[in-house]
Amino acid sequence: MIKPISFIHAADLHLDSPFKGLANLPEHIFERLYNSTFTALNRLVDAAIAKEVDFVLIAGDLFDNEKQSLKAQIRLRRAFEELKRHEINVYLSYGNHDFINGNIHPVTYPDNVFIFSDENVSQFIYEKEGRELAVIYGFSYENRAVLTNKALEYTITEPQIPFHIATLHGSIRSNTEHDVYAPFQLSDLTRKNFDYWALGHIHQREILKEDPPIVYPGNIQGRNRKETGEKGCYHVVLSETSSELSFIPLQEIEFQKITIDVSSCNEIHQIESKLQAEIKNRQFQGCQLIQLILHSDQIKLKRWEQDNDLEEIIELVNESFIHHENWCFIYSVKVKIKAAAVDSKIYEGEHFIGELIRHFEETSIQPHMDELYQQKQVRKYIDPVTEEEEEIKQDARQLLLNELLKE
Repeated sequence: MIKPISFIHAADLHLDSPFKGLANLPEHIFERLYNSTFTALNRLVDAAIAKEVDFVLIAGDLFDNEKQSLKAQIRLRRAFEELKRHEINVYLSYGNHDFINGNIHPVTYPDNVFIFSDENVSQFIYEKEGRELAVIYGFSYENRAVLTNKALEYTITEPQIPFHIATLHGSIRSNTEHDVYAPFQLSDLTRKNFDYWALGHIHQREILKEDPPIVYPGNIQGRNRKETGEKGCYHVVLSETSSELSFIPLQEIEFQKITIDVSSCNEIHQIESKLQAEIKNRQFQGCQLIQLILHSDQIKLKRWEQDNDLEEIIELVNESFIHHENWCFIYSVKVKIKAAAVDSKIYEGEHFIGELIRHFEETSIQPHMDELYQQKQVRKYIDPVTEEEEEIKQDARQLLLNELLKE
């Protein structure tokens, strides 16, 4: 009988991430956030040791950009050395953020680390107690982008070996929410007869298929408001007849998006009480950075925001939670006034405000952005407008209405 194999599947470590746009956090929180990717890495190592796994798979983007800091590489080497002391192998590939030709600080890792060295799909054989148990397949990005369907290049070798695991840093061709690299169709993977597909690149964890397991573990630490919830890795046990997957949270700090209706608050102080109660009721585990969205059918909420009264309330709420062991901190607040707060007759009227509102309803942001995105230098620094960012239009509409209807 063939013994099961056990491994950790991680991806998108993004060590030394700069956490852009968050430098205005209190200094002690930003320092902890800045080091959070390294904390998550240490927890990954601890999990691998505690689970007594055979090896660790890392499917690309170990670092945040191609000019990896020397500090990040040395800390990663230390992590690998700790795994070596427990006789745990590491199989890793480089992705679009840490491609090989962009690395100006190459560091030699210990001999328990096996790196897919170029864009040709290759393999390593994992042995245990003198027996060949698994073949691990993969490739690394040599340059910033791989635009071909690499999944088609994966072929099982050494069929007498029990387990065959493919690592792939890329995305489904139809996924328009992210840059599409090494694009594949799900059928490209399922027809290959591998026992497990260890994917990377997409930061939202997802099991695309259970048999065989085709898995995105997501990144190990959220880096911005879009990367909410728990982040971590999967512990996988493969046997001749089954596969068992369990998610292991690793994040040091969790990003959360909370929406609260404060329509019932007639006085500004009532908002403070409502926020206190809402946050306590959620019983968060671990430290939280909160993006807060306040909804109301009362225009006075916008007045409180403009007069900075709301800012003072948020400061009071943060003071209540920031010193807890599992602290919460509201780092962003957005106010949204429901359409019902404005007389519907205004929408229908034959006057400037009515015409303005109808124009907002009929106009898309995208045509106005196309010219901007045609500039090569601009595209390096801004992301495409997504459906989520269409909220910009609604925010602009609400701001204009609030000003026009102020009296």
